Amino acid sequence: METGLESVERVDFGALSLQDALDLAILMEEEARGRYELFARTVGGRYAGDASEMCRMMAGNEAKHGAQLAERRQALFGAAPARLSPDQLDDVEAPDLGRPRVFMSARQLMRVALDSERKAEAFFRSALPHVRDPGVRELFLELAAEEKRHQVLVESWIERLPRGPDLEDEDADEPGTDPGN
Repeated sequence: METGLESVERVDFGALSLQDALDLAILMEEEARGRYELFARTVGGRYAGDASEMCRMMAGNEAKHGAQLAERRQALFGAAPARLSPDQLDDVEAPDLGRPRVFMSARQLMRVALDSERKAEAFFRSALPHVRDPGVRELFLELAAEEKRHQVLVESWIERLPRGPDLEDEDADEPGTDPGN
């Protein structure tokens, strides 16, 4: 599995301050939120509980987590300007742009979400050996654990989604079917 560190350009993890680490985490959540919003339009909405609805739910979750991190950053650092920018990220937590397709099932979409949560956990754990600041280390451990909890949550959602017969990837799903199961 890729570590995700290659998805962050020009960031010296050894020199990250706690403010920088919070900014990085916020940017990751924003990137993931935006990607799920894009996917919601790509997969198309056809019925309650479809992949588009799952995308909107995941976008909401990413926005909520980003807002929590932003509140924490504001409390600690006020309006201090960020030193990291979105162009330094590429698919750290955001789902891969090549994964969505029109009419994918909710279960397929949630498998994409699960992969993204795993990718984010791997990123934080892989960054730890490069981190020198104890506050950043603590934050990254906390965020890795949070991503692990997200995986458990997504897995539970997947289990509750309807199952159906195996279908080829190019076959459109119907309510109650599970392509790729």
